[in-house]
Amino acid sequence: MTVRKVQAGGYTVVTTDTDADDAEGRTFLLVHGIGMGISYFAQLSTALEAHGRVVAIDLPGFGDAPEPDHSLTMAEMGAVLIDFVEVEGLGKPVLVGHSMGTQVVAEAAAQRPDLFPELVLVAPTVNQHERSIPKQAWRMVQDLYGENPRVWVIGMKNYAKTGPRWFIKKLKSMMDHDVEEILPRIKAHTLVVRGNRDPVCPHGWVEEVTGLIPDARMVEVEGRGHETMVKDGACVAGYIVEHVEHAARP
Repeated sequence: MTVRKVQAGGYTVVTTDTDADDAEGRTFLLVHGIGMGISYFAQLSTALEAHGRVVAIDLPGFGDAPEPDHSLTMAEMGAVLIDFVEVEGLGKPVLVGHSMGTQVVAEAAAQRPDLFPELVLVAPTVNQHERSIPKQAWRMVQDLYGENPRVWVIGMKNYAKTGPRWFIKKLKSMMDHDVEEILPRIKAHTLVVRGNRDPVCPHGWVEEVTGLIPDARMVEVEGRGHETMVKDGACVAGYIVEHVEHAARP
């Protein structure tokens, strides 16, 4: 696996790449949530490697990517992602976003449907019925209560890299983004994944997200919360591969 800095859309991002294509040339592109980065995709990435090339990205200001001069909107982050795909020559990757990353990939898929025929939204945010910083903070506390130490350690390492000032700026960008207005514009074959114990993304909201995207399908991972792919990456990978292979069948 290689780790590189890449210029995309006028910003520096960091990418990891397994550098391996399967027989069909399939590539999975993983996009993280707020305060996170490449490292928390480790389990999911490992599970997907048997099925294609896996590329993950630290967006500007997250993980090991330097902080830009200003906080980008979700639409601007989507544009950076589009440029990254074109600069790196990734073709038409399977686009996988988690949490805030679902807002970024939704924007990218809506802006350039020709680039993204396959889309996966894991724990889609922000619930339009609870769109406030205090409410979302409380939901995150509820989700983390009782979590195992591994999830806490991964989270704290990534949050430390992001820093509180940038985290708060990006949280405001998330709240300012009306993802429900973007979802109906998506033309990709879409899978929506939810941990069935996720208080940040309640069942009703995720059903609503799924219903807003033409022909989207929703699945739930039993016994998991918001960070479902951190603790159960193999299960989430299985759903993703099944979804993609179903689309490929004649």
